[in-house]
Amino acid sequence: MKTVEYIETGNLVFSVHTEKKREKDGFLADTILTFQLSGQLFLETASEKIVTCADDIVLIRKNQMVKVVKSPFEGDNYKTVTIVFKEEVLRNFALKHSIEINQKYRGKLNVFIPQNDLLKGFLTSILPYGDKPQTLITITLAQLKVEEAIELLLQAMPGLEYILFDFSEPYKMDLEKFMLLNYRFNVPVERFAQLTGRSLAGFKRDFQTTFGIPPRKWLQHKRLSEAHYLLESHHKKPSDIYLELGFESLSHFTNAFKVRYGMTPTQIKMTTKTAAVNRS
Repeated sequence: MKTVEYIETGNLVFSVHTEKKREKDGFLADTILTFQLSGQLFLETASEKIVTCADDIVLIRKNQMVKVVKSPFEGDNYKTVTIVFKEEVLRNFALKHSIEINQKYRGKLNVFIPQNDLLKGFLTSILPYGDKPQTLITITLAQLKVEEAIELLLQAMPGLEYILFDFSEPYKMDLEKFMLLNYRFNVPVERFAQLTGRSLAGFKRDFQTTFGIPPRKWLQHKRLSEAHYLLESHHKKPSDIYLELGFESLSHFTNAFKVRYGMTPTQIKMTTKTAAVNRS
């Protein structure tokens, strides 16, 4: 069945899917507010896994790497409306309302917003723009809608200003710990550098010092090693793990695995299965 996604002007995003769709790994550069209308969203970050269903409203913090699965329930579509909070918009809002945050946010990165009739009513009110893609929302109106969403969020949950208006850069963090938590995400090396608080050159230099090999080579070795473990010890299917481990396609995974281990993932799985039968 066909998958449809409408992306409207002014940071208002309307998604409708009529089949299960697994998104590729991505880097979330902006904070977003998502209102789940139907279906289920599974989102995995380095720190947690969350699931949203109908009527859930969740604020997802910027500067995270994410894995996403969007699933409709039987007989229904998957449908969400999402507001993207660009930093420029948040900075202008903070300036207009004299909001100044002088500390780095260290709380939860993904926050479920308590049920709120005003916020839910507002989000519902912008649905017609997604239902009628030929009716374009003007940039000025979309800007007003985004600002209204910020106002309602701050009313609904005091303390969200620390998430929304923290404009500080990521701290330079422990490189080894960060990479061992995030190596499965299929994002460019430049994003890894940004999230560890380093320039690309500094990231490559520190990476070489920490691991003894360049980032891209280490990432591939680490992902293939984990794949070998999952195939051998947990009898996973290659088709079930290649996306989870950050490979863009099954063929890419198969070729890289064969170069590293001299056998395809399927051959490794079959060899392991035969050995287990023989031992029994």
